[in-house]
Amino acid sequence: MKLPISALRKSLMTLLVVSLFSVGAMAQVLKVTGKVTDSKTGEGLPGVSVIVKGTTTGTATDINGAYSINASKGATLEFSFVGYTPLSATVEGAILNVKLVEATKTIDEVVVIGYGSVKIKDATGSVQAVSSKNFTKGMASSPQELIAGKLSGVTVTSNGGSPTSSPTIRIRGGSSVSASNDPLIVIDGVPVDNNAISGVGNALQSINPNDIESINVLKDASSTAIYGARASNGVIIITTKKGKSGFNVTFESKNSIATPTESLEVLSSKELIDIAKNYYASNSQAMAVINAADTKVNTDWQDAILRNAFSSDNNISVSGTKGFLPYRVSLGYTKQDGIVKTSGLERTTMAVNLSPTFFDKSLSVNLNLKGTYSENRFNQAGAINESLLYDPTKTPKSSDPKYQPYGGYFTWLDNAGKPLKFAYNPLSQLEQRYDKGYAYRSIGNLQLDYKIPYLEGLKAVLNLGYDYSKSNGKVYASENAGFAYYDKGINNKYDQEKKNELLDFYFNYNKPFDFLKSNLDITAGYSWQHFWRSESNDNSNIPGTITSKSDNKTENYLVSFFGRVNYSIFDKYLLTATVRRDGSSRFQGDNQWGTFPSAAIAWKLDQEEIFKNIPVLSSLKLRAGWGITGQQDITNNDYPALARYTYGNNTHQYPLGGTYYNVITPVAYDANLKWEETESYNVGLDFGVFNSRITGSVDLYYKYTSDLINNIAIPAGTNFAENIITNVGNFESRGIDLNLTGQVINKKDLNWSLTYVLNYNKTKIKKLTLLEDPSFVGNEVGGIAGAQNNNIQLNAVGNPLNSFYVFKQVYDQNGKPIESLYEDLNGDGKIDGKDRYIYKSPYAPVTMGLNSALTYKNWMFNFSGRLSLGNYVYNNVASKSTYSEIFPNNLGFLQNIPRSTVKTGFKTLTSNLLKSDYFVENASFFKMDYITLGYTFNKIFSTKLSAVVTGTVQNAFVITNYSGLNPEVFNGIDNQVYPTPRTYVLGLTLNF
Repeated sequence: MKLPISALRKSLMTLLVVSLFSVGAMAQVLKVTGKVTDSKTGEGLPGVSVIVKGTTTGTATDINGAYSINASKGATLEFSFVGYTPLSATVEGAILNVKLVEATKTIDEVVVIGYGSVKIKDATGSVQAVSSKNFTKGMASSPQELIAGKLSGVTVTSNGGSPTSSPTIRIRGGSSVSASNDPLIVIDGVPVDNNAISGVGNALQSINPNDIESINVLKDASSTAIYGARASNGVIIITTKKGKSGFNVTFESKNSIATPTESLEVLSSKELIDIAKNYYASNSQAMAVINAADTKVNTDWQDAILRNAFSSDNNISVSGTKGFLPYRVSLGYTKQDGIVKTSGLERTTMAVNLSPTFFDKSLSVNLNLKGTYSENRFNQAGAINESLLYDPTKTPKSSDPKYQPYGGYFTWLDNAGKPLKFAYNPLSQLEQRYDKGYAYRSIGNLQLDYKIPYLEGLKAVLNLGYDYSKSNGKVYASENAGFAYYDKGINNKYDQEKKNELLDFYFNYNKPFDFLKSNLDITAGYSWQHFWRSESNDNSNIPGTITSKSDNKTENYLVSFFGRVNYSIFDKYLLTATVRRDGSSRFQGDNQWGTFPSAAIAWKLDQEEIFKNIPVLSSLKLRAGWGITGQQDITNNDYPALARYTYGNNTHQYPLGGTYYNVITPVAYDANLKWEETESYNVGLDFGVFNSRITGSVDLYYKYTSDLINNIAIPAGTNFAENIITNVGNFESRGIDLNLTGQVINKKDLNWSLTYVLNYNKTKIKKLTLLEDPSFVGNEVGGIAGAQNNNIQLNAVGNPLNSFYVFKQVYDQNGKPIESLYEDLNGDGKIDGKDRYIYKSPYAPVTMGLNSALTYKNWMFNFSGRLSLGNYVYNNVASKSTYSEIFPNNLGFLQNIPRSTVKTGFKTLTSNLLKSDYFVENASFFKMDYITLGYTFNKIFSTKLSAVVTGTVQNAFVITNYSGLNPEVFNGIDNQVYPTPRTYVLGLTLNF
């Protein structure tokens, strides 16, 4: 039977309508609403990411945890939030409420390692991380300050309280004697060099702490060997923040007042003059100056150069997802004044992150761009030292006409009215000297992560990065400044340009197998990095006479091949093997290339049946690792093993035809120079008990460095200098790292967590010479003030690095030191250099950190403190101060002395006195780094706006027996240290 066309058309239309209706019913789009709450407290969670799986559709919960999203029935919604276990739920209807479980088990956290990441539970090496929520609170202007006291095996030493100073980081004590002991810093996949940026006191200040998401530290060779020739001192990986779903605006402002804490106790005018009259009674030249002193004037010179300093740090960030594009943009401005007058820092930062995915998430793109402009005003270090001992009978400024040629500042003058040398007004050195640096810096990278189609588990990663800086500065002092009078003023200029270019390309294959329930993770790749630097210095006086001038361009290359295999069996037995082969342009011939292998194993004991039956045990993992790493940061010189020549200055000239020409001279070098190598062993235990309420790890390590980079004396005529940099010596370091974290209280409204870290480290020099030489005592280091060519420390075989090398002081029956009397240790009847002995180390063998975080409803109370035990400091301020220094060398001016000098009664400054062990003090200390109290305001004006208000005290208090101003002195010589202030910070964070 035939149907007419019209009937057929009607039938098809009916069928189409029915089909569309059916499909529409099957793919019905719902407006899904609900609330995301904490599984324990039942409180709503703001900012939770909600995404429809397999799409770019997403939103975020509001301040009450509520959300609304369009999704098809049967679709899967993915919920994720920092600190909580991700959750997936199927859409069954228009309402979907979920509860997120807090991720208290730190073993599920992911840490960043070289060229990848790993869950802590699967890590075979010694790796630790600190996230932004656990960073040190307060006015932190650099990344180093964020982790002080937070990590085991890591010590951060403050180098005074200047805004432009750079804290020193040491991981497990370092590995070298003469080369750098600084760790390798990797910022968003870009390894940066450790050379300073001219005009910037702290190179890492170019990274705004507010942009940092986490800081990961690789401590043992099995985790650091992937970085090969630069990893002997550990690796610090800084990861900055990225975009999130939804739309988020955060504004953070911190404003602070920094105040001086302590001052050195010195004599008053009357006390000084009374002692001076008694001591110099027979010195007519001195008495003329002493009798002219006005004891009615009692100037506190420390107070004259110090001030209360205001600082402000403001940051705004916008993050979210626009279509397929997650983004984060931030802008920051910091103005931080130092407590020493004229010192300070101004910084503007910008950061952009874009992290889209393409081709059904097969291609992941991660773009990071960071830019900084900073202005650093430096103070004259000598001014701080002068302020401790300057004559209190004089005023900082005077209306007397004889001082007007020098800016009205009091100036010691000779009979001709000209300034006396070596007696410069501390305030004048600050206010009449302009020392400022300007720097631009940008760090960025583009990482492309592509999943290879049809090869499950295989991806290719390309990382292109750069680090560029351009800086300049000027040091200026007019001719009328007393301290610059004889130089006819100061007009020094400098500039620098640095480039660091990076290309990494590697493959990663990660796939589970049914065989042995194993998982194979292989990484193999190539790395190319180029460092280039150009710098010049033009030093002259105000009339234009050039005092020195230099121009220098230098570069070096590092080419590498690397590979790593991670293999797990039954999720119980873990194996990691790594190898990196580095080629460096700094060396020659066969020494240009080095191979750096490592291996590690781990055993998840908690997966064994015998441990599964222990109720209190949450996790238990045993680790062991071995590896070899290198060190190529020898000096600031990129060509230490190459023949080269240098231009002579005006004191190195040769006459030719009646004209003098600057000569070109050869520089000493060792063509066989190569990198240091450090062989390391590590055994560790990770554990968790009581449902991971208490977690921790303990590591024992041993490091042995061979082929130390050393500057040694050589026979005359064998090279182009008396000393040469070569490979001589061995060095060892051993110790224990311990960290514990406990959830002391974990209730609905009250939570309290404590973290404790313990570091024990002992170093020893094993060899310093090519051949055994019984007459070789060691290399003297550690220059001190008070006399020329005096060193107070010694690097000697069998002893720690930079040990103090001193005379043994003799005391009377009352415990008072007897001046110029020392023990004759070798018994030859005389006191000379052979009677000096090695006494104590500047580095603490034991350091600890204690961190507390307490929350009650909307209140928070945090503190962080550090304990240093066994660090010794040489008090150079006290040692160079005797009665003879009140009127030093009959130079025509008076100086003050510390009150401690009256206690000892030392009269005459001698070279032996400077080397007395009396001045080496136990500087153990406990420092409360910060105390913070805060309150969170939610749902302000019935909107999602929230605010956090905090009050913080930094450097709250210090407990120590050290008599100097600050017991925290890296390398142990206390002289011209910038005072550390106490800072009161008011913080406000707004979340929109």
